[in-house]
Amino acid sequence: MKRFILGLAMAMVVWAGGSAMAADATAKIDLNSAYVWRGITFNDGLVAQPSIDVSKNGFGVNVWSNFDIDDYDGTLDDNEFSEVDLTVYYGFSLEPVEIGLGLIEYLFPAGADGTREAYLSLEVPVAGGLSIGATTYYDNDQIHGWYTNAAVTYGHDLVDKLGLEAVAKAGYADQDYAEAYGGEDSGFYDYGLSLSLSYAATDTLTLGANINYVDSLDDDVLPDDLVDTDVFGGINVAYAF
Repeated sequence: MKRFILGLAMAMVVWAGGSAMAADATAKIDLNSAYVWRGITFNDGLVAQPSIDVSKNGFGVNVWSNFDIDDYDGTLDDNEFSEVDLTVYYGFSLEPVEIGLGLIEYLFPAGADGTREAYLSLEVPVAGGLSIGATTYYDNDQIHGWYTNAAVTYGHDLVDKLGLEAVAKAGYADQDYAEAYGGEDSGFYDYGLSLSLSYAATDTLTLGANINYVDSLDDDVLPDDLVDTDVFGGINVAYAF
């Protein structure tokens, strides 16, 4: 499966580059003060996270990676890629609901076992830039458990070309998923608040910045000692071609 997703990703990137009319593609790089995923701190130091997304008619491929600039107190190697995620997805609308389906392949070049998740996302606009949504992920490889994240999102254009987005989210995990990451019970897992700004410098170039707060909701589900970083932030650059 990982070879299929990687091959599809490479094919779509070539497709996007071969014809401007073939597909929409965006290359992006984030520079963050930490790498935090679903509340868990994977690096409490500087990381670079490049990605590329290629899509057409709702179908798409995303390749995302984490490059550790710092070594997290010697627990991992610095200046190396520690994770690469390959995602294939399809999004469509059944008004007013936006629906997404996807498959994510998690690869860890440093040697840890990879895994795979399928997901379903739903998002509904409420009013005035406010929307609510939820995404359920099922790990069908190493864990055989599920995790659901619910979010409230507010987006607003502050001035021309400058946008603001605020997100409040919370996660829930079943027992199999929680135990895989050191927990004991099913229940509410993590929560987070984020604030981001994006500036459209040109029709193809976007600059951004963000700040985030995360924490565990229940120590029996997500142990507090896995949440080494509460506050982190960064900057990003995205180029559409």
